Amino acid sequence: MNIALTAADGHRLAAYKAGPEDATRALVIVQEIFGVNRHMRRVADSFAAEGYAVVVPALFDRTERGVELGYTGDDVTRGRALRGEINEHKTLLDILAAAGALPAGAARGIVGYCWGGTVAWHGATRSSAFQASVGWYGGGIAAAKDEAPRCPVQLHFGEVDASIPLTDVHAIEQARPEVEVFIYKGAGHGFGCEERGSYVEGDAEVAQRRTLEFFARHLGG
Repeated sequence: MNIALTAADGHRLAAYKAGPEDATRALVIVQEIFGVNRHMRRVADSFAAEGYAVVVPALFDRTERGVELGYTGDDVTRGRALRGEINEHKTLLDILAAAGALPAGAARGIVGYCWGGTVAWHGATRSSAFQASVGWYGGGIAAAKDEAPRCPVQLHFGEVDASIPLTDVHAIEQARPEVEVFIYKGAGHGFGCEERGSYVEGDAEVAQRRTLEFFARHLGG
């Protein structure tokens, strides 16, 4: 269902919410550059089916409300433009607002994809709101690799991601040896999104299994 959140600076934003209200494990799920679209709702519902309470904040509400993009070249261009208009500090406020909407007392994690993968990294390094963080193909993580996570982190990257070179991935590994990093041979950017041409079903299933196992270790399960 759709809910409204209020960030610490007074900004009101929409969010998609799913899962049991009395869950003992909960997740903030962070969107790609395509908004809280059909794919992100599917991701949220899949975690909810595993017993997690989940909230997916609409980060683009800072600049334009109700954004749901597809995966064409024009959608990519528009999504990048929208992302570029949003301050990282404001995005952090929005994910903290989402965390506040999770069930009281639940162990809280964060997972993000594409842009959201980077935001999930910031959630781990720039806040103490989460007990575990997972990022899938977050392109901005390498630039923030010197920021120390305050909770366990797991990262997933495609070997042939055109926007995240392996040199960046290896730099992250070198800078943050405490972080679990998985590289998927032959996979590109967005390999976990079933609506993209880069989707790799087998790799997506393995990455999801690793994600669930990681959260089970750190959030209980």
